[in-house]
Amino acid sequence: MTRRITVRRSPVHGRGVYALRPLSAGERILEYKGKIMSWRSAARRYSRREEGAHTFLFGLADGRVIDGGQGGNSARWFNHACEANCETVEVDGRVFIEARRDIAAGEELFIDYALVLPDDACEETIREYVCRCGSPECRGTMLGEAEPESEPVADAASA
Repeated sequence: MTRRITVRRSPVHGRGVYALRPLSAGERILEYKGKIMSWRSAARRYSRREEGAHTFLFGLADGRVIDGGQGGNSARWFNHACEANCETVEVDGRVFIEARRDIAAGEELFIDYALVLPDDACEETIREYVCRCGSPECRGTMLGEAEPESEPVADAASA
């Protein structure tokens, strides 16, 4: 089987994941791998890290997280874009990344992080999640769009 993706420098942020061959809409690209732990354990682990250090946390529907920084794979290098060409799908506690549309060889692959912060997050914290995707539809943040209070919050990815 030929390789479908590679990781290299991204003009959006740090490293990024790129298609090595055309990918079809709906195609499963790879699984987000890493150590599964509680949010509390992840918060303890990353609170000791220096400012600006990468975190590769992906929230699961059951309240746990996958830490792609521990035993992770190339999926941890997917950057955020407001008009992402890929999406995440959770199946039985596993997270897969699939193409949302046909993707050409050489394109950088993106997911919408749709991060969620506590309601009491300060403006300084919110500013840390500025988006650099450059899309015409950019919302200016990697945070998810606010959900109406009457509806439950959908699962949110964080990386």
